[in-house]
Amino acid sequence: MFKKSLALVSAVMAIAVSCHQGRQDTLRTGDLVFVGIPLDYSIENGSMDEAIASATGSPDSLNLIHVAIAEVDAEGKWIIDATVKRGVDRHPLDTFITDFTLKDGSLPVFIVKRLKDPSKAAEYVNNAKKYLGRPYDIHFATDDSELYCSELVRDSYIGPDGKYIFAAAPMNFKNPDGEFPLYWRQLFEMIGSPIPQGEDGTNPQDMSRSTALVSTTVDLASSR
Repeated sequence: MFKKSLALVSAVMAIAVSCHQGRQDTLRTGDLVFVGIPLDYSIENGSMDEAIASATGSPDSLNLIHVAIAEVDAEGKWIIDATVKRGVDRHPLDTFITDFTLKDGSLPVFIVKRLKDPSKAAEYVNNAKKYLGRPYDIHFATDDSELYCSELVRDSYIGPDGKYIFAAAPMNFKNPDGEFPLYWRQLFEMIGSPIPQGEDGTNPQDMSRSTALVSTTVDLASSR
C-alpha cells in the first residue's frame, strides 16, 4: 500500500513539474528583448533558412543584432529602443515585431531575458524614457548624444549606487570562428562606416550573457 501511495505521489509530482516547465511566462516591465538571426543571414536578399531560425533560441548560436526594453502597463505592451528607423522611440509591441519581420516574411528569434533583481525595473524604464527623441548612433560612438540599442539599455539601467548594471567592454562583432557575420559586413558597408571592432562600448551579444539577467519562457510573438 505504501509503495502504491508513493508511486502515485511521484506520478503527480512529475506531472506538476512537467506542466510548470511547459508554462509560458508573460512579458514584464524591464524585460530585455534580444533579436537574433542566423549567422549567415543576408540583408540584401532577405533569405533565411527557416529550420535554422526555429531550431534554436540559444544566443551563442545566433547573431544577436538588437536589444530592446519592454514596458507593460494598463494600456498594453510597449517597446523602448533605439533603431535607425525611429531613433530612440516608444511604440507598441506589435510595431516592434513588424519592424523586425524579415524580408521573406519570417520572424527572427526573439529572446526575452529578465533582471535577476527586478525591484528597480520600473525606474530603469523611466530612465529610458528620458532619452526619447534622441537620434540613433550609426557610428556606435560613446562620446556623443546619439544612442545605439545596447547603449540605451546600459545608460538606462543604472543602480541605486550610480553604477551601471551592464559593464562596457571592447565591442565584438565577430562570430565564434573569428569572422564578421554577413549582416554586420553588409550593414556597415551600407552606412559607409568601418565595423567598430574592439572599440569601447556594448553590444547585444555580450549583454545577453550578463549575470544580471536570467532566462524566461516568454513567447514574444504570442504575447501580442
